[in-house]
Amino acid sequence: MTDQFDFLVRGDVGAAVDAVTGLDEQGRRSFADALVAHVRRRRDNWWWNKEATALAVAAIGSLPTAAAAAELLGRRNVSLRRADAELVVQVARTRGVPWLGELAHRLADRLRRDDPTDGWEFVAELVTAEKAATPTGDQFVNGWLAQLAWPPESQRPIPLVDRLRADVFLAALVPRLFEVDGVGTRMSFDEFMTDETFALPRALTRLAGEGRLDRGTLLDGCLSRLLRGDRPAALRAFVTLHVLLEPTASEVDRRRGDYLRLLADAPGSVASMAQRTLRALDAPEVEGLLDASRAVLIRTDKALVRAQLGWLDQLARRHTDRAAEVAEVIATAVDHPAADIRDRAGTLAARHGYVVSPRVVVATVGDDLPPPAGPLPAPPAITDPDELAEEVAALLGGPTRASALERVLDAVVRLAGGDRARLKDALVPVLRRHRANAEEHPWDPCCLCGLLGGVLHAAADPAEGSVRRGRWAAMRAALRRRTSGGPSLDPRVPPPHRLLRARLAEIGDRVGPPQHPGLLAAPTLANGAVDPETLYDRLTRLGEHGAWEMDLTQALLRLPARVDEPLAAKAAALGTPAGDRLAGWLRAGGLPTPDQQVVTLRRRERRQGHDWGYDELPQQRTHVRISPPEGVDDPFGLLTVRDRSVDSYVGDATLLWPAVLPGYRGLVAAYALPDIASGADQDVSGGAAILPLLAECGGDGGPAVDLALAYGLGARHESDRVAAVDALLILAATGDLDAPQVGAHLGALAAVGDVTLTRTLQPLRDAAAAGAPLSTWRLLAAAVPALLAAPKVPRGTPDLLTLAAETAGATGARTDVPGLADVAARGGSSRLVTEARRLSDALGR
Repeated sequence: MTDQFDFLVRGDVGAAVDAVTGLDEQGRRSFADALVAHVRRRRDNWWWNKEATALAVAAIGSLPTAAAAAELLGRRNVSLRRADAELVVQVARTRGVPWLGELAHRLADRLRRDDPTDGWEFVAELVTAEKAATPTGDQFVNGWLAQLAWPPESQRPIPLVDRLRADVFLAALVPRLFEVDGVGTRMSFDEFMTDETFALPRALTRLAGEGRLDRGTLLDGCLSRLLRGDRPAALRAFVTLHVLLEPTASEVDRRRGDYLRLLADAPGSVASMAQRTLRALDAPEVEGLLDASRAVLIRTDKALVRAQLGWLDQLARRHTDRAAEVAEVIATAVDHPAADIRDRAGTLAARHGYVVSPRVVVATVGDDLPPPAGPLPAPPAITDPDELAEEVAALLGGPTRASALERVLDAVVRLAGGDRARLKDALVPVLRRHRANAEEHPWDPCCLCGLLGGVLHAAADPAEGSVRRGRWAAMRAALRRRTSGGPSLDPRVPPPHRLLRARLAEIGDRVGPPQHPGLLAAPTLANGAVDPETLYDRLTRLGEHGAWEMDLTQALLRLPARVDEPLAAKAAALGTPAGDRLAGWLRAGGLPTPDQQVVTLRRRERRQGHDWGYDELPQQRTHVRISPPEGVDDPFGLLTVRDRSVDSYVGDATLLWPAVLPGYRGLVAAYALPDIASGADQDVSGGAAILPLLAECGGDGGPAVDLALAYGLGARHESDRVAAVDALLILAATGDLDAPQVGAHLGALAAVGDVTLTRTLQPLRDAAAAGAPLSTWRLLAAAVPALLAAPKVPRGTPDLLTLAAETAGATGARTDVPGLADVAARGGSSRLVTEARRLSDALGR
């Protein structure tokens, strides 16, 4: 029997039109109910191209309300295009649908946050066809901007300013540009055909000059957005727009208070813009300027503070009757973190009549960090299907975290052996609701969505697992390297992730034995580790069930990497294969120590044709190559870290690996090093988030951890630098930080430009202030020689020398720093020489 909706599967648009043409009210209601049920049953594909068109025609031709149509067409896996809209409008007009404009607004509210362009053109066509009010929701605005940056092919030769003049959404959406958080990042695109930078701010300025847009609205909008704040990258377009508008003196004077607030509180680039704008006024208002200056002079933005000091110096010269008052404000900067700022502030304050007391430095000798608390216990096990459903919803609805994943997997194994019907009732609604996050994503080889979704479906219904068992078995066999002619291992998936994927495949294949006591590998500590005695007890309780191969392998890898002969004897006495494996593992003390080699990888060759992103690749990257000791078998590849391309990146998958190998910190760091390095040499965000997790692991660190910290301290994004500081402090507190090696790597990387040195200053200052001045000094002392010996001393080296002098003075250090004396002995008063002398004095040289 042919399925009623076979035409949807084929994407037969004509058949879809025929199916909804001529239906009476009862027939339309029956057709609509069947259509909704059919779409809910189908979870094996995405609706796009002709399939999506056919679905949209069927929905508009049968569903009773805009809400019902939006519920069906606004699903994440339905991708509607501009070409779909014309036919949908025709069907709606034929049927006499009065709610097409309402549908457009409902779909506008459902545009994807991660990709608002998906479906935007369809919505825009419906709005235009119905002459409906323009949707002004955040995602519709983001989609509009994306369409302006990447127009349809037919509009690409048309300059942006001309497209905007004819845009029906211009008047409604321009005011929203200043209200939607984060929208500034989408406003920074270049002109499509000419590559003119900041094309949109330039086009808006031209339209304001023509009177098409109100100049005052744009200027007030810029200031409003800048005052509310956003990420620095999102504010750049508004700063550019403000500069292009070139506000007049009277316009600035009317908004003086706003500029003073920006000067005091805004991010550096915004505050600098406000500073330049206010300085252009002939007669600044002294009281407001002095109040703002007190806030400016304690900021860490050295260029901003230096310019403010110069401005205040001019103000004191111009208003001699208030020079003492100005000098007192200047003295605010005598406690600035930067020594050259302190010196300058002291000189200017004294020039205008304010005497600054000498600064007293108290030596603290060593680090003063609280003792490490150690890893927390793992969260309690899940014991109820309803609780499991809540945890699964949280897991599928957000980023995958190791502790949450392990807790869910253990509960699935235990609960599937009990009341299967209740488990199904609890899980199936959650899986339907989060279907897109429980399906395979073939473009991401490290994605666990399909595997995890398969495990959960198999736990809820044994029949669901049967269709996946062949693939699961192949994955496990490929990992063991014991098959011939089977699927090859994907080189893009690092071995720790392969093991994790194989574990999921094993759980999906084996889940369901009655009264199963749970996974052997379920962590006992939050960092993923398993207590050896607990594992022995689990093997004892396992009894006739027998251990699953990958589960036991993972459990052994989570044991502390040390010899335990008494427990090994007890495990051998169990007389089971699993007991023998545990005994052998405990006697060997875990994985063998691999060989490690620090190497420099060069950028790959340019590919034929257009090589997208090639020019953004770093020219080189420092890497740690790891191989098993001679004669040692490495069946799972865990002791092998090969050279990887400098454009390799796996994203959040790295955050799962510390829990796979919690006792092998250096191994995990070597696998994650490309992602961590990408935060420094490719400005990728999030790569260093693994560093605090690594610090909480056990085992030796070695060069991989040292390099990871050096790259993390030089990361582009502040959140990554903060993660690096957190890791550094944890390692320092536990005595596991090799500060001289971290510093040596940092100096070498910065000397050749692989790390931007100026980014490292604040995190290192934060580390010293947080209680690790000695570790910071040892790191800096090891970094300085490479910096001073570089053919071109990296920008930021004088500031690093300043911090080194401060930490040396605070700790009473007397370490010899190679190359420092030669620089300090040079003539002249450059900042490099001045700060080298300061450090030399602090060292008693």
